[in-house]
Amino acid sequence: MATTELKKRYIEAVGRRKESVARVRITKSTQYSYKINEKSLEEYFPVAELVSIIERPFKTVETDKFSVSVVVRGGGIHSQAESIALGIARALSVHDTALRQPIKQAGLLKRDARIKERRKFGLKKARKSPQWSKR
Repeated sequence: MATTELKKRYIEAVGRRKESVARVRITKSTQYSYKINEKSLEEYFPVAELVSIIERPFKTVETDKFSVSVVVRGGGIHSQAESIALGIARALSVHDTALRQPIKQAGLLKRDARIKERRKFGLKKARKSPQWSKR
């Protein structure tokens, strides 16, 4: 009994985007609160656009209020925000399977697979070749 209660205490999901990996835990709460790498949401993401990206999964569906705890590593702040949003959307779909359909229709469960292309030998970057000179 004790192990099932521990598992129901929070729901964990992983979101990825480019080089960013976010481990998201959502816990039922009386109000929305965010802890990202031990900082508040406004402290970690000072730009309003990034805050709206993170809050989008909660705004698309009417659900309970949650406390969100995130550990995010790698990438830039924009890809970190998108990876957190994917993690929240995945955790919400696990929390309530009825929410999966509206979240999916909003396009929040899609993993954006575009990553930086690797550098090839003989080239300066992924596709840029060295300057050619005739003589």
